[in-house]
Order: sequence, then C-alpha cells, then structure tokens
Amino acid sequence: MTTLKGQNIRVLLRDDTEFKVVGKSTNATITLTGNSDDASTKDDVALASKPEITSKSWSVQVESLDVTDTAAVLNAIKSLQPFTLIWDEVATSDNQTAQAATYARMGQAYLNDVTFQWDDRTNSTKQLQFSGSGPLEKLPTAPPMQTVAVDGAYTKGQFVRLFLGSDNSAVPSKILAACKSLSMHISLSLEDATTKDTTGDWQVQEPTALSYDISSNALVRSGDTITSQVEGQDFASIEDIYEASVPVKFQIANVSGANNRTKGAVICSGSVVITQLTLNAPNRQNADYTTQLTGYGIYTVGS
Repeated sequence: MTTLKGQNIRVLLRDDTEFKVVGKSTNATITLTGNSDDASTKDDVALASKPEITSKSWSVQVESLDVTDTAAVLNAIKSLQPFTLIWDEVATSDNQTAQAATYARMGQAYLNDVTFQWDDRTNSTKQLQFSGSGPLEKLPTAPPMQTVAVDGAYTKGQFVRLFLGSDNSAVPSKILAACKSLSMHISLSLEDATTKDTTGDWQVQEPTALSYDISSNALVRSGDTITSQVEGQDFASIEDIYEASVPVKFQIANVSGANNRTKGAVICSGSVVITQLTLNAPNRQNADYTTQLTGYGIYTVGS
C-alpha cells in the first residue's frame, strides 16, 4: 500500500442533497482540540499535571485557486447558517469520489473566516475557515456526490480591482490607481452556546457579529501610460479621504479593457472607512502605500 498523499483527502460540503468538494483546492487542514483542566490535587504525589478533557471543538481550513464562486461564498457567510461538512479520503481521476474511510467524519460547521486575494500577475486565491458546532459523526457510507467541473482556467489578480468613491453617496467610478495587490477578509464572530443542558463534551457555536475589511497596496506614482478614460484614486486623494474621516462607497469588480480599468461584473459593494494608511519609501525601491479599509455596515453581493 502506497503512502497516502494530501490530494486524496478532501473537504466536502453539502449542496442540497449531494456533497461536492471545494474546487481547485490546494490545501486542507483539520484541527481537533481537546480543552482541558488540570485535575491534580493535594492527594497527588510529585509535580506532574493530570489534564482532564472538559470540552471538545474542531475546525477546518481550506485553500483554493477557485474564486469564480466569490458571490456564493460572500452570501454563505452572510447567511449565518451552518454547513454540513465532511472530510474523507477520495479517489478516481479527479479525486472527487468519497470513499467513506474509517477516519472520515461529518458535522455541522459555520463558515467563520474568508479571505480573497487578488494580486497583480498572480492566480487569485481564497482561504476558507469553518468552525465546528456540535459533535462529529463517523461516516457509515459514501455520500451522494455532485461533480465539480475541472478546468485549467484561473483568475489573474489584475482583472479584479477596487473602485472607490470620494463620499458615501454616488456609485464609485474611480479605480484605485497603480494597484499591486488587493484582498478582502470577512469574519463571523462565534460564541460558545453550550449550557448545562447540552449533552456531551462538544462545543456548540452561535454567530454573534459579522465584520469585513479590505486591504490594498499601490505605487505612489507609476510610470504606466494611462490610455483609459476611467479616473483613478491616487495616494493624494486617498490621503484626502482618510483625513475626511467619513465612509466612502466601494465596489470590487471584474475589469478588462485599456489599463484594466473597464468595469465589468461587480463582485461586491458597500461602504468603508480608511482605518490605516501606511507610506513605504525604502531606499532604491519603488515607493508604495498600503491602505486598510474597514467595512461600514453590511456589504452587498453584486452591485
């Protein structure tokens, strides 16, 4: 028997009555945690501790090169509803057929942390984190599977860009100029909802708050020739927005055309405030700046 490789262990999510893998995933990490109290007392001789498990929790992290489902993921974390999640050994030519291995487990979990990364001249990525709520169960039989289409198409980061307004009224029409990287992070805060009425050791989670932030890095001044008629927000205008201390409208959208400035389908939109602005001016290197924007109110998927 050959050594099991990581591509043969995958995370499966239920979609209606069937399960499907996280497409184009590159890594998965499953963590089971036993929370303990030291049970040693004065009756115990010597200095060794005696940990006793008081509660159990679990989490799953998945990394993927598929960002075509960004809208679905943004809606999913905003819905505050748990997923039915499985990890299992998989086989067949596309590693999408669950095998119901002896170590396979199934449970309910909230999608509580998501990061999308759109960097210039780089394949875009997403990172998903699920936090288990309630017990894990052994998988008696292989679940019904829905096949995820396998293709070689990837989204390059330069084709997803940030548009920022100058206030919180009009739809943002100015693109963040000379941008090098862009990320969006969404976090769902969870609280342990177990009580003395809860059976077993497993922690039960409930959502309490949703927040998000956007980060970008851009050159202070670029040598690019701009032929597009779409105006840009540069470092000076970002400073003005920061100094005004008020929310502004944003859109993250697919782009094309001259200088990758023609707005296409809008991925998400809303309002943000600039909470941190960092100018980087290292010797003999390009001067750039990093902008941290924090969500003001809930985001809207699409325009």
